Amino acid sequence: MEFYVDSIMGDKIGRSTVFGLPLQQQWSYRVTGENAPTYYLDTDAPLYYYSFCDAWVAIQYKSLPKEKQERLDPMIIGFNVTDMYAADHIKRVLKTFPGVFSGIGEFSIHKEFVSSKISGDVASLTDPALDRIFEFAAEVGLPVLIHNDIDNPFPKPGKPNYITGFQELIKRHPNTIVIWAHLGLGRIIKPIEDMGTLFENMLADPAYKNLYFDLSWDETAKWLDYNDKSLERTAAIIKKYPDRFLFGTDNIAPDKTEKQLRVYHLYDRLWKLVGEEVTSKVSKGNYERLFNEARIKVRAWEKENVK
Repeated sequence: MEFYVDSIMGDKIGRSTVFGLPLQQQWSYRVTGENAPTYYLDTDAPLYYYSFCDAWVAIQYKSLPKEKQERLDPMIIGFNVTDMYAADHIKRVLKTFPGVFSGIGEFSIHKEFVSSKISGDVASLTDPALDRIFEFAAEVGLPVLIHNDIDNPFPKPGKPNYITGFQELIKRHPNTIVIWAHLGLGRIIKPIEDMGTLFENMLADPAYKNLYFDLSWDETAKWLDYNDKSLERTAAIIKKYPDRFLFGTDNIAPDKTEKQLRVYHLYDRLWKLVGEEVTSKVSKGNYERLFNEARIKVRAWEKENVK
């Protein structure tokens, strides 16, 4: 983690979330023999929730000097979203490692090619276990970064499968700060028809005032910069609601600064269209505002609850 702060963030990146991968790929000898899978598409074996990642992140973070800790916002991620005990796991992590974590996620409900590989119950937007997570997040002040695809990988004509459930989830938890990872897009999850209108309506509706839209991942950039029309439409919405969008990279274990900044530069045409002031808000200001507030609230909860 110190390498990440010193050599990857350096003097180019001010703040960053940091979290482990919540899902571990099982290495089944019966399936791949001596070939250990390093990616979830390398094998047909299932994925499973891996809780140790939270402790590993916390230990690495606590080993850093204070000035380097200040540049990172660790997130809790090692829980099973279908388990009613998930909220209890989050509480235990905060009590075990006070002063470390600032948010929850990124965790997935509906995610192309991933959800169907996870052992156990299928995640659902209507699961009471998910409601418990959101309720506890609101109590403590933890922002929730959630991955929920806007539709199926190979959708049928008609209304997208996962919009209504996601909207209802947000409405059920008006006091929970929610960040919608990648705008609900993916490798093959492309923008739905009238997606810009859908987002504008949600942004204008007070029922979603706690919802923020995340631009991270090169796959998201691919869709937003699909053509001049899509890019201009995206820029117009961001300029209208500049306080509701967050930029991120979503790179896994980058080994150099240039790789970490690559996604930022995929948006160069977007930054030019929205202008310098809006770019500053989306790339830095909104993140700092949300996570500075989170740090204050979470530390206050820990002070009250950690004996």
